[in-house]
Amino acid sequence: MENCSIVTKPALHLAGISYCGPYSSFPDEAIRLQTEFLTRKHELNDASKSTVLYSPYFGNEVFATYWACYEVQHLEEVPPGMVQFTIPAHRYAMVACSNKRIGEGYEQLHTWINEMRLEKQENAVSLELFYIDEHHLEEEPVELLIPLKG
Repeated sequence: MENCSIVTKPALHLAGISYCGPYSSFPDEAIRLQTEFLTRKHELNDASKSTVLYSPYFGNEVFATYWACYEVQHLEEVPPGMVQFTIPAHRYAMVACSNKRIGEGYEQLHTWINEMRLEKQENAVSLELFYIDEHHLEEEPVELLIPLKG
């Protein structure tokens, strides 16, 4: 598990759109949501701080809420249908993979968390970070982050 590690992320101020629904509709709805958000990213103007697409999510055994966001400065006015919020600083277990191997990435990360005897912080959101290339490469780098206790 050499591509797993523990990282600390500062608080993230994000703006974006969300989808909430049953797990059975993922990953199709996640892809649709990200595509819709990318067509609207110009509405954030210069507020966007990076080109990384952040997808925080939170779920239970039946459904999940999934976001497509950019990190932004605080916005006085949020574009229609978008929301801004701040995720507090956290320590995360992280794995690097690609958008074509997200399932394998999660398997690796969960195995590593168990082997290292780490504990997930249940009430915190997990993150998927997509490093999207404007030239639309087939495979894009992704980081999967699961918040840790302590």
